[in-house]
Amino acid sequence: MDLQDTELAERLRLAGLRPTRQRLSLATILFGAGDRHVSAESLHQEAQAARIDVSLATVYNTLNQFKAAGLLREVAFEGDRTFFDTNTSNHFHYYIEETDSLVDIGTSDLEVIGLPPLPPGTEIDRVDIIIRLRRQPGS
Repeated sequence: MDLQDTELAERLRLAGLRPTRQRLSLATILFGAGDRHVSAESLHQEAQAARIDVSLATVYNTLNQFKAAGLLREVAFEGDRTFFDTNTSNHFHYYIEETDSLVDIGTSDLEVIGLPPLPPGTEIDRVDIIIRLRRQPGS
């Protein structure tokens, strides 16, 4: 086990997860290259390309376990379209239709005003904003 694997194993343990071989392999792909957005399908493809023997169901389960442990943030839109974000801080997103990808927008770049009153007994957990982009005609 190299230093990166040791650090990832400790990160998983601190999040309450046992660092299994499959979790470590997927964590290496997810967290090895800075903040990023992945779908279960894209992560599964990356795992296969890296010759990691893991089923799509295991990828889904692992992503949901990482999300529940606070290691990932889920960004869901359009019904069942879901990305997982390694940046768990409060931020917003551009969605680029042509590339089916998300790009982070910092919170200092956007202000949310005029929210309606909250139902009694509730509080805001976070605000998700996704701004959909497409190419301008002729560009």
